[in-house]
This record gives sequence, structure tokens and C-alpha cells, in this order.
Amino acid sequence: MKKTIVFLLAALALAMFQPTSAQAQNLKHYKKIVKELSSKKYQGRGYAKNGVNMAGNYLVQEFKKAGADEVTCQTFKIDINTFCGKMDMWADGKKLTPGVDFAMREYSPGVHGEFKVYHVDTLNFDAEKMYADLAKPEYNGCLVVCDFWFMYNHPEFRPLHKKDSSVGGFIQTWTSPIKFYKAYGSRVMGKPIVWITPEAIEGVQNVKLDIDNNFLKDYELFNVIAKVNGQKHDSCFVFTAHYDHLGNLGDKVYYPGANDNASGTATIVTLAEYYAKNKPEYDMYFIAFSGEDSGLNGSEFYVKNPTVPLNQIRYLFNIDMIGDNNPVQYCEVSDEGVRGLALLEKINGDKHYFEALDRGELAANSDHYPFAEQHVPCILFENEKGDAFQYYHTIYDTYKKAIFTTYEPIFKLIKDFVENY
Repeated sequence: MKKTIVFLLAALALAMFQPTSAQAQNLKHYKKIVKELSSKKYQGRGYAKNGVNMAGNYLVQEFKKAGADEVTCQTFKIDINTFCGKMDMWADGKKLTPGVDFAMREYSPGVHGEFKVYHVDTLNFDAEKMYADLAKPEYNGCLVVCDFWFMYNHPEFRPLHKKDSSVGGFIQTWTSPIKFYKAYGSRVMGKPIVWITPEAIEGVQNVKLDIDNNFLKDYELFNVIAKVNGQKHDSCFVFTAHYDHLGNLGDKVYYPGANDNASGTATIVTLAEYYAKNKPEYDMYFIAFSGEDSGLNGSEFYVKNPTVPLNQIRYLFNIDMIGDNNPVQYCEVSDEGVRGLALLEKINGDKHYFEALDRGELAANSDHYPFAEQHVPCILFENEKGDAFQYYHTIYDTYKKAIFTTYEPIFKLIKDFVENY
């Protein structure tokens, strides 16, 4: 009887120290990382005030504390246009707020001065009349105001963008919350482009702009690569997320990027923590990419300079913007990753982590894409169209607005997949 009791107590003690499915993920640690990365300290993890590299150094330490066997940094350089100086705009004398009322197109030059504005009549659009109006002396050097999508879909505006046109630049309207991007910031175009909410420019006749840009040449970034050794070394699983974001809009405004993509970055750190405590069958790589928001620079560099042969990757999970609450999980899959998707759907059907996995068309929108082009089996997880989705690429993507609903089911789905693939 004593032996039975001792055996039961030992078994109970062992069970208490074994991570169960409910214990595997570390929500407390996850929240801590999201909060840290989206704090003012890192200034939006952008390229102008070294916030992105400060965040990278923080992640190096986090992976080490998580128990990774190796942590290395892979450096690369980019050219990038930034806005970290003056960022002031007045509409008919009213001071506007950067990030709230207006933002700059990422490839725009700086602009200083007072300008008359010309409002395009989109309801009764007549290109010839527009050209005739803009040829009048009073509109020389003016800023053309038009809805972004209307201008994008009408080729009649293209001649106005040429250097020799009399137009001084463009004010493109975008509904609130106003967006800011970096994807095409590797160059500076000839004419300034301001994005603005319709309410801020409606009926306005004159604007004043005092906006600085700073084009950074050969700006050094780095990917953070952590490895947890498995029992086998002939192949591996890879987990990726980008840790950079948009940085600054002027010297006071920054983009926190809690959902985009502190949420994904925190996920791969806690996955590394789990596998460091539970020795996996295969080697596990956790890659925090930089330069994603500037055009997938970090992942493209890695694919050309891999630290593990790409043909040894059993499956790659790219986790981007999962800080949301849509019960339907969006994903994109490479051709070679379709077999893995079938397993993920079976697991999800059995465990009911999500109502469904919604497969979208493969697109060059995140760091899985360069791998997909090289025939690596991979999937993107991005929780779209939840309550937080409207705030991505805005100043409102903050820790206070962060949603943590998707983290645990994503973690469990990935863990179950690795165990069964």
C-alpha cells in the first residue's frame, strides 16, 4: 500500500511540473513583451531614432532568458525615407494634428511654405476642365486635393506627378483613422504627398506646411535568430515575426505597433520558451525579422543568406498581427504548405480553436512570401477584421487597445501541428 501511495504521489508531482495544453503558452510573459515593445521607449521601432535596433537588442536578451541554445544577429542595410523632424500643417489657419488629421506618404520629400489648394470635383469629373483650371496663374504651384482611391484609379492624374508640371504637390483624402506606411520609402519622389482626413480639408482654401524628411542611406538593421536544439538536426521548424514598425511622424508622434507586430514577436518568444523547456524532436528556429514594414527587407535578405538550408525547413509559421479577436483566423499558404494546411484544419476541426481557417490568396504582404517564392512549406497567420484591425498602421495601435484573444488558440494550434506533422 505504501508503495502505491508513493508511486501516486510521484506521478502527481511529475504531472504538476509537466506543461499541459492549458499551461504551455505563457500569456503573462506574452503581454509583458507586447507592452514593452509598444512603449514610448522604442519610438515605434522605426529607423530614425534607432528604436528598431533597441528593440532588436531587447529581443536578443528575451530569447536568451527564454532558454534558447543559440542567439545570433544577422545584419543588413537599407535606404529609407524618414520623418522625424518638423511635422506641422495648418488648414486655413487651423493647426492640424499629425497622425490624427494627416500623415505623409512614405516617399514624399519635405515641404515648406504656404499653398493654395485645388479641390477636384470627383462627382462631375472632367479631366480637361481640371487641366484648364490648373493652368490658371492663381493655381500655379498649388496642392491638388482628391480622394486617394479616386486619384489612384484615374490615370488622368499621372501627368500632374511629373517634375515639369505646375502642380506643387498633392493632398489625398483617407477616412479616419489616417494610415501611415513605409513600404515604398526606399526612395524620395519629386512632389510631396500628404494624406489627410476629409473633415480636415473640407472647404479649405489655403494650407501651410512645415515638414522635414530625412533620407537615410545604408541604414544598418539586423534579424534576431534564436535556435532551440532538437533531438534531430537533419530538418527543422521555423517560426518568424517582424519586430520593426513605422517609427516616427515628426519629433513627437510615434506608432506603437502593439498588434503590428509586437503581437507576433511576443508569440515566437514564448514559443521559444516552451520548446526550450520541452526538448523538441527537431531543431527549432525563431527569427525576428527587421525591415518588414520597409518592404520585407529582412526576410528577403535571410532567404538569400539563410543560416539553415531552406530545403531543410519542414514547415515555417509566420505570425503577423494576431492581436485581435476575430473567431475566424485568416491565413496564406505556399503551394508546398497545402499539405500542412490540411493538418491544421483537421486539428482545428477537432479542437475548435477557431470557427474556421480562412485561406486567402498568397501575397507579398509579410515575411512568409520570400520563403514561399523559394518553395518552402509555409503559412501566414494574421487575425484580420477583428476589433483591433482598424487601428493597424495608425497611432491608435497601442497596448491599451491590444486584444489578446487570438494568442492562446494560435499557440495551441501550432504546438499540436508540430507534434503531429
